[in-house]
Amino acid sequence: MKKIINTPNAPAPIGPYNQAVLTGNTLYISGQIPLDPVSGDLIQGDIKKETKQCMENLKAILTEAKLNFENVVKASIFVKDIRQFSEVNSVYGNYFDPKTAPARETVEVANLPKFVNVEISMIAVLDN
Repeated sequence: MKKIINTPNAPAPIGPYNQAVLTGNTLYISGQIPLDPVSGDLIQGDIKKETKQCMENLKAILTEAKLNFENVVKASIFVKDIRQFSEVNSVYGNYFDPKTAPARETVEVANLPKFVNVEISMIAVLDN
C-alpha cells in the first residue's frame, strides 16, 4: 500500500506526479528544483542559492512525512554543468553529517524541467 505525501511548504507538482510516495518504510521523493513554494518564482543565477532552495524543498517534504535528512539513504543530483559540482556539493553537504551521509550520484544532463540548473531527488527510510 502506498501513501501520498504532499505539503504546501514545497512546490506543487508541475505534472502527473506527487511530491513523495511512502510505501512500506520507504519514502520516494520526487526531484525538487529551485522553485520557491510561496512565490512560485524560480531561484536563478546563483547555483548555491538554487541548491539551497532544492534542499529546503526536500526538507519540507521530509518534515511532512515526519522524517529528516538522517533518514535519507540515497540522493540523486542532476546538474546542467558539472563544473558547478563543488558549489552544489558545498551546500548539499551542510544538510548531512558526513559520517551518516547517504549514497549519491551526481549526473550532468542536457536540460532539466523549466531549464533550471539543478534538480535533486531522494529516497528515505523510516527508522525501525
